[in-house]
Amino acid sequence: MIRRLEPVPIDAGQENHPPETARAKPPAKSIAQILLDEGDIEPVHLIKSLARQRKQDTPVERILLAHGWVTPQALVRAQSIFWQSELADPAQTPPDPELVKAIGIDYCLSRDILPLSRTDDGTLIATCRPGEFAEVARDLASDHGQIRMVLCTEAQIQDALLSIGSAELIRAAEYRVPKRESCRSRPHKLLNCLYVTAIAALAYGFWAAPSAMQIALISAIFAGLVLQSGLKLACLLTALATPRPRHAQQEDDSEDILPLPDMSVIVPLYKEAGIARDLVSRLLRLRYPRELTDIVLAVETGDRLTKSALAGVTLPPWIRVIELPEGSVRTKPRALNYALKFCKGAIIGVWDAEDQPAPDQLHRIARHFHHARPDLGCVQGILDYYNPRTNHLARFFTIEYAAWFRVMLPAMARMGLVIPLGGTTCFFRREALEQSDAWDAWNVTEDADLGVRLARRGWRTEITRTVTNEEANCRMIPWVKQRSRWFKGYAMTWGVHMRNPWRLWRDLGTRRFIGFQVQFFFMLSQHLLVPAIWGFWLVSFGLSFPLHDALPVAFGPAAPALFLGLLLCAEALGILLNTYATRAPKHRHLRPWVPFMIAYFPLAGLAAWKSAMELLGQPYYWDKTAHGIFASTLPPSGGVETIPDTVSVPVMGQIGDEKPAPPLMDAGDMWQDEDGTRDRKIA
Repeated sequence: MIRRLEPVPIDAGQENHPPETARAKPPAKSIAQILLDEGDIEPVHLIKSLARQRKQDTPVERILLAHGWVTPQALVRAQSIFWQSELADPAQTPPDPELVKAIGIDYCLSRDILPLSRTDDGTLIATCRPGEFAEVARDLASDHGQIRMVLCTEAQIQDALLSIGSAELIRAAEYRVPKRESCRSRPHKLLNCLYVTAIAALAYGFWAAPSAMQIALISAIFAGLVLQSGLKLACLLTALATPRPRHAQQEDDSEDILPLPDMSVIVPLYKEAGIARDLVSRLLRLRYPRELTDIVLAVETGDRLTKSALAGVTLPPWIRVIELPEGSVRTKPRALNYALKFCKGAIIGVWDAEDQPAPDQLHRIARHFHHARPDLGCVQGILDYYNPRTNHLARFFTIEYAAWFRVMLPAMARMGLVIPLGGTTCFFRREALEQSDAWDAWNVTEDADLGVRLARRGWRTEITRTVTNEEANCRMIPWVKQRSRWFKGYAMTWGVHMRNPWRLWRDLGTRRFIGFQVQFFFMLSQHLLVPAIWGFWLVSFGLSFPLHDALPVAFGPAAPALFLGLLLCAEALGILLNTYATRAPKHRHLRPWVPFMIAYFPLAGLAAWKSAMELLGQPYYWDKTAHGIFASTLPPSGGVETIPDTVSVPVMGQIGDEKPAPPLMDAGDMWQDEDGTRDRKIA
């Protein structure tokens, strides 16, 4: 809570008009001049704010607040003088809960208003945005009579609204997605009975008709291999056929987009005490205008460790902490839905706690949306790992991510397929996000599910070249737990959207519908069949395998050789795909490990079976991944200081006379695009 203002008594009968009629003649002084005369701001800060206002068309007072050049208390006092309005303290003049309910807490949050009381001659409403109050007065006049304005700070409005409507907000966050499209309506008992029946039927089938079951199993493996390999081949060919930009900064060479849009980014935190301070440090490296940046840290009320860690960090005004009340579930999508109500931006993004976004990432996202067609609903950034050298598992994980985010996803976007979003570095048009009902609080892979719903609502997703580094989960048991959660969420997403296959087909079209089956159903089935697939590899070592022995009986004498050829082709395709994905200088040290990826995927099979078991008893269980365990293994730090308000240029070569080499960049200050170009800060 902020320090309370000294309240000015409010006379309910006193005339207090909306902004356009609040005074007979304009005041002699502007708000900025009032602040300057009162000694609440420095002249140099006013000059800087006026310069930014001319560039961004943003109110001066908002710029002053965002940079911490004026306190909220001083600003609201100056506003009261300028608008000739009284100051209110909701602690002493509490809002009317029934009036808040009648107007709607969502409307109040979006407009930064606090309904205080209703009298015979009008309704008294507090605001921290008096310049926009005329529109509020017009919206509410028909139902609430004359609207009279008083002033208080944004924090006072938010605290008062939450004291009344936090339960309503958290329930709305948990049940935002319609029941027919949400995992919460999953018929657990029926599905569990079906699972048990299916397992029993399979067991009986192998006992009563082993030959037929072997043929069915071989056919399933064959279909999955062909379809999955076909998708990989199509993506690789699409990537090879796509012209590459001349250099990584091509997007930055386009004309500057002015004015830039307001951007909000939600960062859900849960049990992240170890990296809270580092997170704030990384966010401070962002170079987007502070007055247009809105970072919302969503923290659970009962998470004392994270709250304590954040309490020890001085947050700038453009980073806010929102606490989530207790609810029915405790998941990341629930936190995202709740925090969305408090976001101010026209573009909404998501970062994870351990993320290291590129300093120019928000600029790139803004440019991408500016130049895109209006039906672009989401931009997905590239995810990478900052600790690829920690161990073998980290190397394999980094190779897999490079193939997925640098080859597969961009190619699928170009082919017009459904894009299963990553859980971070996703940016949405607010209109698209709200029209798609945001995130399903009951889905443990809310990102992939939202990607499908965006496609069904007619919104496109594109991949942009901006990179976010994060921590590779490279301990075996935590890796299996994380991957099993992903598989479980993919299975639930497939099940939800396949409740009505005909409607899904109509929404997506034939090509995307078939692609959806390959991306979700056949991907999951292939991982569940990993033990059987590995059995065929054992034959090459002279071992016997029942399914291999059944091949010539069921499909003819040439079947074993053909099936082995299919396995070899699928593996060769995977090697080609991963080799191409690691072509950038940043990843070339991983290429010797690409042929050994065959030893990595059995872990995914173990995770798939774990997820299948959890679907029976714990469908909503969120296996939390610990962060902040492994340090960066990118080039070592050279102690370069982060300089605010700077620009980046690609280092293209020596300019001028030869000089001593500069120190190495800090790992958090260096990003590489696919062609290896690096961004460096210069004053």
